[in-house]
Amino acid sequence: MVTIIDGHNLIPKIHGLSLDQPDDENRLIELLQNYSRVRRKNIEVFFDRAAIGRAGSYMAGTVRVTHVSERTTADESILQRVLKAGKRAQELIVVSSDHHIQNQTRALGAKTQSSEQFASELYSALSDAQTSNPVQTSDRRLSEEEIRDWLDFFNSEPPTKYSNKD
Repeated sequence: MVTIIDGHNLIPKIHGLSLDQPDDENRLIELLQNYSRVRRKNIEVFFDRAAIGRAGSYMAGTVRVTHVSERTTADESILQRVLKAGKRAQELIVVSSDHHIQNQTRALGAKTQSSEQFASELYSALSDAQTSNPVQTSDRRLSEEEIRDWLDFFNSEPPTKYSNKD
């Protein structure tokens, strides 16, 4: 399954993100990379209104990012992507809260999910990953003996096997 996302449609649904932020797209891509890694999902995200000369696709880790030129829209590009999939459209999930896109892509055989539903799934996946893999920190202090052992180890001569002495 490939999840195809209308990026500018999803951004306002993500807590802490806004279309007014200058780095909104990069922050969303970062979240999607983490989601993709945690849930082992193939993600493609489309953004319209690309800056002049910046239209095109690239891989950001495991996420395919497509910036659509000002001549078209992300919606049209998503429809073209689903159309191009042909019979394999049933292997696609289109994430958008735009009912027009949902209806058109569903008619082509793709599954759909609202941006709100996906945002909830994203929060859940990232929250689960954080609780199952907490960052390990140790506040334990080394004993005097451990400190001496480490100092001896790092201040000692290298074994003759590794030294430059003949």
